[in-house]
Amino acid sequence: MAYVPGNPVTAVVERIEIQKLREGEHLILGFSIGGGIDQDPLQNPFSEDKTDKGVYVTRITPGGPADKAGLRKGDKIMQVNGWDVTMMTHDQARKRLTKKKEDVVRLLVTRKSLEEAVKKSMGHSYKQ
Repeated sequence: MAYVPGNPVTAVVERIEIQKLREGEHLILGFSIGGGIDQDPLQNPFSEDKTDKGVYVTRITPGGPADKAGLRKGDKIMQVNGWDVTMMTHDQARKRLTKKKEDVVRLLVTRKSLEEAVKKSMGHSYKQ
């Protein structure tokens, strides 16, 4: 998923809605993120070409809200509640995800398996 800033991006996306789990004062999503435009893409294990500064899911809590909603480790987050996160810093993306007034987080994510499925359905062979 190489992306050049300023150019339109085409991605196969999935909508995922996560109902936050309320524990006292805390709202829990059940996943962690890595990446962002301020992070080193060479350190991102999910960036195939090591230039992608996107925000990726790095950990899923088994049985947690994100796991139940179908989010997967390695998913690239494109939007959070309608906000484009493809050009956000790590901290900006984290703050978008953890807003205290929002009980539900709606994500648009893309994942390699989605792209492969679409390419296969269109009759294209996928090269790794």
